[in-house]
Order: sequence, then structure tokens, then C-alpha cells
Amino acid sequence: MPGVLAAGADGFLLGASLIIAIGAQNAFVLRQGLKRKFVFTIALICALSDALLIAAGVAGLGALVRRSEALIVIVTAGGAVLLFAYGLRAFLRAARPGSLQAAEARTTSLGQAVAACLAFTFLNPHVYLDTVLLLGSLAARYEGEGRTAYGAGAMLASFVWFFGLGYGARLLAPLFADRRAWRALDVAIGVVMWALAAGLLASLAA
Repeated sequence: MPGVLAAGADGFLLGASLIIAIGAQNAFVLRQGLKRKFVFTIALICALSDALLIAAGVAGLGALVRRSEALIVIVTAGGAVLLFAYGLRAFLRAARPGSLQAAEARTTSLGQAVAACLAFTFLNPHVYLDTVLLLGSLAARYEGEGRTAYGAGAMLASFVWFFGLGYGARLLAPLFADRRAWRALDVAIGVVMWALAAGLLASLAA
């Protein structure tokens, strides 16, 4: 039992260290949390998607993906295009910022939010590199119940993070009643998105 608990803790800590970073998916969840729009659904989709990828990695899919250079190129190029487009949208929002109330008033359907969430998740090559390949390869250190506990720990980290980020964003709501805060957030998101897109394109050219 101590070995199983240690494996679970190891999975939780590594999963948390990989997911707690500034990226397209986290920026999207944060923005939805600030607007208080479909927070539960978006957080659940992100967490379940991560859990699916973690399970695939722990089960050994990482080795298969590592051999498919064409798949990596396609996912990387698609991710770069998505990040560039989302960064452009963020800069355009920054050019005409609104308050939190104005952001809440702008209608975004559940379908649009879910589609964007899935795109940020599955068109992000870092998800496959970190979640499937890295977590999956490290899971090979464990056998049987230990490997299961390792995967479960990593999945738990995803659920804690996405729901904490989505609902914790409400604590920042008073700050984002000011237009300048929205402008700063959107500029920061735009810079991060374009930096990530440039990094992906550079990796293809290398």
C-alpha cells in the first residue's frame, strides 16, 4: 500500500507540474471563469480530456505516437495555426476592451465554447508530448497497481487544477470590472499565444 500511495503522489505532483503553466487551454479556462460562462462544463471537458490522454499514455500509446513523425508534424502545424488565430483575437479584443459586465453580456454559445475548448486541448502538440509521451514513459517505472495509482494521481491533479482555475477566477472579478485589466489580460494572452505558435513553427523548421 505505501508503494501504491507513493506512486499516486508521484503522478499527482508530475501531473500538476506539467499542467500549471501559462498556455492556451489555461488562458481559455481562466477567461471563461472570469465571465462565469459554462465554467463547470469547460472545466469538466478539460479534466476528462486530460484523463483520457493520461490513460492512453500510461497504457503505452506514447511509444506509438513517438514513431509517427507525420502525426507529430500535422498536430504541430495545426496547433500553431490555432494559437496564432486565438492570439490575433486576443489582440483585437485588447484594442477595444470592455468591462467584466460587457464581457458577460457578449453571447457565446455552449457549442462554441466546447468546440474552442476541444481545439485548445487536442490541437496542442504539447499535450501529446507532456501528457502522453512524458507521463506515459515515466509510468513505465511502475507495475500493476502502482501504474494505475500513478495514472490516477495525474488525473486527480487535472481535475483539481481545472476546477480550481475556473471557479477561482471569480475571486478576480472585481479587478476585471476595469477595462484596463481586460486589456492587460488580452495583451498577455495574445503575446503568450503568438510566442507558443512561433515556438511550434520553429520546432518544425529545426
